[in-house]
Amino acid sequence: MRKFLLFVFLVYFSSVVNAHIKRDKQHFQKRFTILGLGDSITEGGKDFQSYLFSLWEMLYTAGYDFDFIGPHASKCRIGALNNSGYSGKNAEYLDAHIDSIYRLYPADIVLLHTGHNHMGSEKPIAGIIAAQESIIRKIKAINPGVKIFVAKVIPSGKLPKYSYIPALNKSIAKMVIRQHSNNVFLVNQAKGFDWQKYTIADSVHPNPLGAKRMAEVWFKALIKKLSPAKLVYKPELIHYKRVDKDVLNLHVFKPKGMRIGKKHPCIIYYFGGGWTTGSPLQFYRECSYYASKGMVSITADYRISSVNNATPFESIEDAKDAIRYLRKNAEKLNLDPCKIVAAGSSAGGHLAAATATLHEAVERQTKISCKPNLLLLYYPVVDNSPGGFGPKEIKERYMEVSPLHNIDSMVPPTLFVLGTKDPLVPVSTAEAFKKKMDDNGVTCELKLYEGAGHPIFLYAKPLTNDFYKIRIDTDNFLKKQGYLKK
Repeated sequence: MRKFLLFVFLVYFSSVVNAHIKRDKQHFQKRFTILGLGDSITEGGKDFQSYLFSLWEMLYTAGYDFDFIGPHASKCRIGALNNSGYSGKNAEYLDAHIDSIYRLYPADIVLLHTGHNHMGSEKPIAGIIAAQESIIRKIKAINPGVKIFVAKVIPSGKLPKYSYIPALNKSIAKMVIRQHSNNVFLVNQAKGFDWQKYTIADSVHPNPLGAKRMAEVWFKALIKKLSPAKLVYKPELIHYKRVDKDVLNLHVFKPKGMRIGKKHPCIIYYFGGGWTTGSPLQFYRECSYYASKGMVSITADYRISSVNNATPFESIEDAKDAIRYLRKNAEKLNLDPCKIVAAGSSAGGHLAAATATLHEAVERQTKISCKPNLLLLYYPVVDNSPGGFGPKEIKERYMEVSPLHNIDSMVPPTLFVLGTKDPLVPVSTAEAFKKKMDDNGVTCELKLYEGAGHPIFLYAKPLTNDFYKIRIDTDNFLKKQGYLKK
């Protein structure tokens, strides 16, 4: 009888997972690949960032399912984005190598921005145009269905070296017209690009504003040729904190059919990334989903080392302040201040747990509690002791910031999800966390995912069944606690 019931349960569980997968597939397009092709302006560098990250944010928010590919990696706040940018190289170099590059990385879409790295005295325009035409021809020979976006290159204040660029851009426009192709498109990156405003001190490479502007131009060109996305994320960005020049936002997804005056349960997510990298966009899927279920759903930005030169202590401070902001503005946000769920993965799981376990839960001046009413911890870093996980500065002060070492009877009910093959958070740590919660009379559901690692799934990659299993386990926990309708 037991075996039969187990069989029935597994069949039912599988059907539920498949239903969630089918639902999401209805909202997402076929996954496609993008190859950024060019020089250092594409690749990025030590003192400047490529346009790739801003473009990634725009496409992801617009609901597209895609990957950047290529032999190089541009560092950014989500880690790195692959590309085929070759610092210091020109169009002729790309032409000489494009056959081998594109055969290894046969992207559906190519973004070609090349024309720098010549001297004006060389009179290079004819050679650049010939190289670009050859690049296009070679790519199309390998993949006739490819979409190639050819940019008028951004202007530069480095003169007389780049005095040829205005004339080059006119020739690029004529070259694209000569293609007579329905899959080669001109993108005017030069229009409105003020090098005095949009480049770093070298007058060549884009500063953050310039990189964002380039991304906007690419994005507008791309969406004209892509199928419309069925699920577009449209969060409201709300400033919840300012520290010096750093402005931190809450990305707020409002419940469907929200009525003014009605209090909704609220869930706030903290992204993972070792307090070093990451983006609030990590939890856009979850926020969209739970907003559709009637919850005010939020993914929070907080200070990280790669962007703000911050330590985990500042990250913790921001996580607490985000919840204080929610409680202070509960009426304006139509949320129930007594039904706030803190959630997060990895280091974000640490922050969620920190808001609930660490001391100073009530801020001295405002008297507003940062303690959530429920916790959802996905492969969280909860042990920051010398034998646990974290940088040196956090291990030296682990009694202040380690959730495992600060559990008491006031910690809210918790769902703890962990893979059995997690190299950063041992199962024994999760079991010790649960035991302490049990000893203090606090509900703690521990869900172990056999064979899963860290992270359990990658939000910017094709989703696995584990993503949907986590959603189901989360739904069930929220229903038990009265935050979702059964």
